[in-house]
Amino acid sequence: MDDVLRAGVAVYNAGEHHAAHDVWEERWLALESGTDDERLLHGLIQFTAAVHHAHGHNWTGATGLAESAQEYLAGLPDGYRGVALDPIRRFLAELAADPERIERAPPPRLTHDGVALSFTDLDAEATLAAARALAEELGMEAVVIDRAIGYAREELEEAGRGPMLALVFDLVREERHRGLVRQRLVQRVERRRRRDRDVEGLFEPGE
Repeated sequence: MDDVLRAGVAVYNAGEHHAAHDVWEERWLALESGTDDERLLHGLIQFTAAVHHAHGHNWTGATGLAESAQEYLAGLPDGYRGVALDPIRRFLAELAADPERIERAPPPRLTHDGVALSFTDLDAEATLAAARALAEELGMEAVVIDRAIGYAREELEEAGRGPMLALVFDLVREERHRGLVRQRLVQRVERRRRRDRDVEGLFEPGE
């Protein structure tokens, strides 16, 4: 839970509000409805969606999401799971009343354990979670990023480092070069797939 939560916070703080929604969604869908953890992620998802719609001048969507996000976050203690919720709830109330406030003042940054997380604050597992959502925003095919993350996780478990893991970290942290990193990641995944197929062919039983 913490890795996914921290990843989404960092993605949101980087201004990728739609991608932050994607970081949390899979974990949220797996939770039992009505639990505190489910309400937290549901509320955060709707909060980031409200910000996204407000920036796009979809005032109706922004106000509706702001109102429902308040309902999901109501009753949770400030600091639940390390997230400062009171600033979020204040912002949601203001946004619901006047969605155009987004043009006069930015939404609050999210914090976890008192820190407004950036990508450099994330450990390996949280970085992998952030990478999947950011890759989707870049238009990478799901099967490609899933393979890249799988290979990166193998490197992490075997040696703690490796070329695929380094590229995944660069995809997250090197915003200015994400297009180039994306291309290299796709190429390396394909080379790895060809190598794996060649190895598998060597061990196929003969006729």
